Amino acid sequence: MYSPRSMKATEFIDDAEVQATIAYAAAHAKDKALIQEILQEAKKNRGLNHRQASVLLACELEEENAQIFALAEQMKIDFYGNRIVLFAPLYLSNYCINRCVYCPYHGQNKQMPRKKLSQGEIAEEVLALQDMGHKRLAIEAGEDPVNNPIEYILESINTIYQIKHKHGSIRRVNVNIAATTVENYRALKNAAIGTYILFQETYQKDNYESLHPAGPKHDYAYHTEAMDRAMEGGIDDVGLGVLFGLASYRYEFAALLMHAEHLEAVFNVGPHTISFPRIKPAQDIDPNVFDNGINDEIFAKIIACVRLAAPYTGMIISTRESQACREKVLRYGISQISGGSRTSVGGYTTEEREHDSEQFEVSDQRSLDEVVRWLLQLGYIPSFCTACYRQGRTGDRFMALCKSQQILNCCHPNALLTLKEFLEDYASPATKEVGEKILAEQLKLITQPKVLDITQRELKQIVHGERDFYF
Repeated sequence: MYSPRSMKATEFIDDAEVQATIAYAAAHAKDKALIQEILQEAKKNRGLNHRQASVLLACELEEENAQIFALAEQMKIDFYGNRIVLFAPLYLSNYCINRCVYCPYHGQNKQMPRKKLSQGEIAEEVLALQDMGHKRLAIEAGEDPVNNPIEYILESINTIYQIKHKHGSIRRVNVNIAATTVENYRALKNAAIGTYILFQETYQKDNYESLHPAGPKHDYAYHTEAMDRAMEGGIDDVGLGVLFGLASYRYEFAALLMHAEHLEAVFNVGPHTISFPRIKPAQDIDPNVFDNGINDEIFAKIIACVRLAAPYTGMIISTRESQACREKVLRYGISQISGGSRTSVGGYTTEEREHDSEQFEVSDQRSLDEVVRWLLQLGYIPSFCTACYRQGRTGDRFMALCKSQQILNCCHPNALLTLKEFLEDYASPATKEVGEKILAEQLKLITQPKVLDITQRELKQIVHGERDFYF
């Protein structure tokens, strides 16, 4: 029986409720009155439940679909402005004992060159990332208790934070590792991580179990209930996501929002982020084997509808997607993107991409500088800000500020300060030229005299070599 407050995965992600939601949405796909009612509810900026959002996703009315996209675009501006946060993944190890049929790291893949970074090699990767200009990383590792125990992850986090190079430092480490225990989540919290990220892959239980035929990840309940254990361990910023293409997108969409509703109901705070990966080619993986792929139009609508359902949540898209696709969906809700990414272990210190050991094929292969310049030319502010974590604005404290839109008073000047650092330390002349113009224009949007005065003063201090200012 469906219960958002239940601590059992099969009750807060109740299959019957998901199926009923899909049927309800299909029955009302052309119900103009109901769709308009839901759009009016969305305009209140309080979010939508999974049934309401599913009706919008199913909507077949041209005029109303245009309104969905327009409202998502406006909502993104209202809560996140024109800032786009940048990060990079850092792959520590591709040893894995699971048998996930969609991932080239699966334990049966004998063609995959296995590698685990030493702490010295991690330091070299971090130096390379710092020399690009990155301040925020998401570390990734396969599930292998022998090769990748929690002690290795914790040591790696400490190594990353210790590396200071020229003006570079990694100020925030997010963690994307397998579901684990409350004790281990508490240790990650004590290691000062940012967000704990775990993709569900698919919420459809039978499909999940067939896609994970062996290994600890086969346990649907343990995996799906991981965020509850993370919260119990003190990690109040968690990131959800599904791998679109593994199952029906309508099913995944409804279940994803039900998971967010569960976190809100139990912990009074929803997910800090939601990611939107689609299955891509990789060594030993052919995405055409999976028959639930979605085109760019459906992908964009999913993102727009999630933005309406979860207006306060950060939304992430990676270099799995092409420049054209990323440019399109930035408008409808995406607030974070990766840039200059390598998805192989040790990839940042090799000149050529090691395609035989990538976790997935990178579609957007531009450098970080090129991505920054592209964002600037589109009118966005590339942000490397990590202030909220260091100022304690996490979990329900962040959400309270976001819901009241007060977070903009911190995020906008912080974005400008971190952009200025990038322009001074890492940008090409072409990027610096367009960046300085954007900085001058965006300074005028700071309406509080005291905040403006501090920001202008600190921008000058950055020119003279000082770093790491934030509100």
